Amino acid sequence: MTGQIQIPIWLLSLLLFVTAWAILDRVFIPSVRWFLRRRVNRVLDEISARLDIEIRPFQLTKRQVLIDRLVYDSTVMEAMQAHAQEHNMPREVAQAEVLSYAKEIVPSFNAYIYFRIGYWLAKKVARLLYWVRVDRVDTEQLASIDPDSTVVFIVNHRSNMDYILVSFLVAEQTALSYAAGEWAKIWPLQTLIRATGAYFVRRDSRNPLYRRVLERYVRMATKEGVCQAVFIEGGLSRDGQLRSPKLGLIDYMLRGFDTETDRDIVFIPVGINYDRTLEDRSLIRTLDPHAEKRSKWFVFKTTVGFIWRNLMLMAFHRWHRFGYACVNFGTPVSARKFCRVHAVKLSKIERDARFSLVKELCNQLMVSIQDIIPVLPVSLVASVLSELRERQLSEFDVKAHVHGLIEQLKAKGAPVLVPRRGAELSITTAFNMLKLRKMVIESDGLFSADPESLDILSYYANAIDHWLHPPAIDIESREAAASP
Repeated sequence: MTGQIQIPIWLLSLLLFVTAWAILDRVFIPSVRWFLRRRVNRVLDEISARLDIEIRPFQLTKRQVLIDRLVYDSTVMEAMQAHAQEHNMPREVAQAEVLSYAKEIVPSFNAYIYFRIGYWLAKKVARLLYWVRVDRVDTEQLASIDPDSTVVFIVNHRSNMDYILVSFLVAEQTALSYAAGEWAKIWPLQTLIRATGAYFVRRDSRNPLYRRVLERYVRMATKEGVCQAVFIEGGLSRDGQLRSPKLGLIDYMLRGFDTETDRDIVFIPVGINYDRTLEDRSLIRTLDPHAEKRSKWFVFKTTVGFIWRNLMLMAFHRWHRFGYACVNFGTPVSARKFCRVHAVKLSKIERDARFSLVKELCNQLMVSIQDIIPVLPVSLVASVLSELRERQLSEFDVKAHVHGLIEQLKAKGAPVLVPRRGAELSITTAFNMLKLRKMVIESDGLFSADPESLDILSYYANAIDHWLHPPAIDIESREAAASP
């Protein structure tokens, strides 16, 4: 009983590994899970007491359960079967394709990551880069929204900072679910994005099976009351003006909407503007069909260089914020009320008729967004310099024109974010920002717009162009006229 047994080193290593794995699997991993789950539950209990729009059970359901629910949805199953017959493939292959789409789309919301990490990070980044402001919000209308309804924030899209800014500003009220593009599907970013409740979308996909899976997920989340944010333009504004609305996601939300049995869907228009959009030159460059395509290495090198320069400025206390970042919230629009006004049930009418009504609703929302886009100092100075591009003006003349523009816009009811007591400082700061970026040429104490920077100045001026040149041009008609 006390004899020695000799075994090979490889077998001993294997036994030690199996033993360690068993201890880890049976003791440590359950303990860690219990510890993390306890912290998550504590966060949920804490935030549930203060959120105006509570986190829905759908968001707390295990991801695999949601994937299975989506894969075996009756509508998805019908589409999968039709897809298999059309492409003459086994049913199992088509079902595996559906499963891959479901895994790609479905998020894995984590309340701890969203409110403890995501919110903290978003607040720090937003306040580090900008002076963040909320200038207009219809408090009474927002307070009157039925807590059981599905709230959807409809946002104009000027920068990738929009995700961070809006999430930070509404985190005291609710947790938002976004539709993220394929650009974010890189590790570990995609894991973090999924944990914040976002779902991935292939924006240019024409695959009918994929679109049916996406449609059913959006409809499922909407029906369960998940609060969402939709960039209705479908992408970033390239020239600073609003783009025509993309109807896809809104149509998915409303396609099966029943005013009698479903919870109401309330759309809240959100207008965003920045004194400086970090991607402005890149966005303008995409409008030039002859511009040379930049490599990924060039983009990476430029991004790292930009961050490094700003870090160096911070280290030597020479760095300044990029001006204001302002978000305004408009008057909510009820889908139930919209349907009753038009005396229709969207779930019962034909596709063309439904699409026509969805288009009308989206245009109504776009007008609401247009009316609440903040008028910021840089947009005002850029408008003056663009309008008077052929003239040389003293700094006093530029400021005088800006003051006149402010009074003109306020008389029209525009949401101007230039405080009366600090107007001089705000305008001076905006003017200096444009000078530092070499968009303004100085000659003998006189200033004029740099001809090579007119496209960037126009980009910022276009954000408020609809107030300066009434009547506002219909968005869809403007883009149709501009297209070749």
